[in-house]
Amino acid sequence: WGRWLLFFALFLFSILMVAPLLWTISTSLRTPAESFSLPPKWLPTDWAIENYQQVFELTPFLREILNSFIVTLGTMGGQLVTASLAGYAFARLEFPGKTVLFWLVMATMMIPLQATIIPVFVLISRMGLSDTLASLILPALPTAFGTFLLRQYFMQIPKDFEEVALVDGANQFYIFLRVYLPLVAPGLAVLAVLAFNGTWNEFYRPLVFLVTDTNFTIPLGLNDLKGYMMTGSISVVLAGVTMSLVPVLIVYLFGQRYLMEGIMMGGLKG
Repeated sequence: WGRWLLFFALFLFSILMVAPLLWTISTSLRTPAESFSLPPKWLPTDWAIENYQQVFELTPFLREILNSFIVTLGTMGGQLVTASLAGYAFARLEFPGKTVLFWLVMATMMIPLQATIIPVFVLISRMGLSDTLASLILPALPTAFGTFLLRQYFMQIPKDFEEVALVDGANQFYIFLRVYLPLVAPGLAVLAVLAFNGTWNEFYRPLVFLVTDTNFTIPLGLNDLKGYMMTGSISVVLAGVTMSLVPVLIVYLFGQRYLMEGIMMGGLKG
């Protein structure tokens, strides 16, 4: 009975998780009048496929998708490079002030983004990168969480691998690139999925740094679909939201195995 109760509880939780997504898709196929009908219906009476077409007519949605991919992939790739290098250095190298520097890096996780957005904006402006996609990528390359995550993975790997490589005449960069980095692939996968999801859905920094609509990312484009004084169609907005979810779902489906493997390995002690 305990096994069946567990399955039933998981089934209920899965419904709670999936129901908002199903409601979003259903509402994106309704007419604006039917979106607020009472009592609400799960399936639309009149299938308004043209809502998806209006997304492309009201905003440069294809351009926003391209901008989001550029920012997301650039940020994700940069974080994988910086976090892996920093994590390896904090886990395997010995240098003066390593512990203090590591905790200073960790302390940055407690500083809210709103507290640093003005100095970052001033710095970006002086670099001549205002209203560019680079203004979103460059400040996001260092990641304290990614550094901590990969440091834990590097610390779990036995030191024997490094000693054998040193005996064979390998330098530290070769050991990092050819020996240790492949062994932390699950951790890299976890960081990649989290970085992709977080950057793809980011709204605050693009709202501050971007002005020209041709540079907008998808969250800003979806915000424009609401129209002046919220006069836009909720069905069109949710049609845009539905299309914006597709890349995230694809990344999760392809990275699910590595994500689960990384989470399980992260709970093990070396």
